[in-house]
Amino acid sequence: MTQRSDDQARTRRYFLKLAGGSTLALAGTGLLPFNRLLGPAAMQSAEAAVTTNPAPDLFMAGTDGWISLPKNPALQSAYFGAQTHPDNFVPDAKFSTYIFGFRDVTGLTDAQRAGQKMKAQHNAPLFWLDEVDPANPKAKQFRVNLMNLGLAMRPDLFDAHTIHYHGFRNVLPIFDGEPQGSVAVTAGRVFQYVYRPRDPGTYMWHCHVEEIEHIHMGMTGPLFVRPKQNGTSYTWQGKTYDKFVYNDGDGSTGYDREFAMFMSEVWCDSHWADSHIELPEWSDYRADFCLLNGRVYPDTIAPNSLMNMPANAAVAKNLHSLPVQRDASGDLLSRPGHEHLQYQPMSALVECNAGDRVLLRFANLGFLESAMTLAGIRMTVVGKDATHMRGRPDNTNQRADTSYDASTLSFGPGESIDALFTAPAFSGGSGSSGQGYDVYLLFDRAYERTNNKAAGEGGLPYGGRQTEVRVYPAGTVQQQLLPNTNPHLNSDVY
Repeated sequence: MTQRSDDQARTRRYFLKLAGGSTLALAGTGLLPFNRLLGPAAMQSAEAAVTTNPAPDLFMAGTDGWISLPKNPALQSAYFGAQTHPDNFVPDAKFSTYIFGFRDVTGLTDAQRAGQKMKAQHNAPLFWLDEVDPANPKAKQFRVNLMNLGLAMRPDLFDAHTIHYHGFRNVLPIFDGEPQGSVAVTAGRVFQYVYRPRDPGTYMWHCHVEEIEHIHMGMTGPLFVRPKQNGTSYTWQGKTYDKFVYNDGDGSTGYDREFAMFMSEVWCDSHWADSHIELPEWSDYRADFCLLNGRVYPDTIAPNSLMNMPANAAVAKNLHSLPVQRDASGDLLSRPGHEHLQYQPMSALVECNAGDRVLLRFANLGFLESAMTLAGIRMTVVGKDATHMRGRPDNTNQRADTSYDASTLSFGPGESIDALFTAPAFSGGSGSSGQGYDVYLLFDRAYERTNNKAAGEGGLPYGGRQTEVRVYPAGTVQQQLLPNTNPHLNSDVY
């Protein structure tokens, strides 16, 4: 059995296990490494700000829940000496894995929001912001409320939550979400984050409390900032665009369609441990599943969950997240035939027309490096870590172009890449699916992350980090109004 280090023995979960009950656990909170939880005075001030400030643009809730990954009984834990996947505590056979996570509860009533406890999703909801002009003091601020619903499976834990935009520049540290320098939201409380978005590009967001555990357990998701240049028209290489990755000034980062590709991982032992009040040994970490948009292949190519799609571009412009359909209680609705993906609503399937320019927003918040390959299509990297790939001014006072072409993009944990590709001509023959589109695979080159195997399975693979790019004849797929949607008969219908 793996030996625990002295450092691990002093974590707050060790105190909780020693306590053996909520009374002793609460008595020991003064020993725990949280410097800036929202105490009574701070909570009163924060809640007053929520009620007096304008309504939030988004309302997020942090809680726990269950998702579905391929149920491989051969995944046996050497550390716990028990089968850890699927978890034997699952409330429904369609699920397999316990998570911590977030939910978008914008527009719900207080009662409905409270009812979303134990209904987290993975990955966390995708959302986007529009860049503001820093020279305009009246520019609209973007407001996000965070409610901590608590952990239904772990009432012994008092974990706070925060929203931290990884790599995002915050003028005021209180809105950064790093609890040593800002605040953390305790269970049952709400805090409003206020931002003036600038620096366009692709980011990611996560909880920064107990960050190793909370990030791995699923409190992570993608987000991006759209440039001020959007809405203007530029012609690049004979084609006119009004949507761009960056403020390029010439249309070189224009695109027709965009898709977030978010990388995360699941180590089954740690998820089982959290549901069973055990302590994982993080130095034993291994990724049993490598996920793309919270799913593994072939679920990655399943359609999005049902959505209330916008009627036109004017309506879509006012949205900041994907409008996933909910039932009368506020719970997520699943698409018929894909009920196991109820809390994994975002597809990684890419559908486009021949000649479309497609933006792939890669973001990695797993613990492993990734090397994503688009077989048969070259991509152009125009941004990295929310930075436009144009270097410092040269002697002619022009910004040097540092973008590059590649079929494989390598990046580590906490990094993002903005890559564009032009969909090739529809072949209809060699390489065609025979279903009216050509298929190109987008996958992680590390084979064990694309086709995971386990001892005792007879070598049969189960899903990993892989999806498909489907190229249709020109004019087949309608205009895309929201990211990660495919307005086509086979998936999302506008």
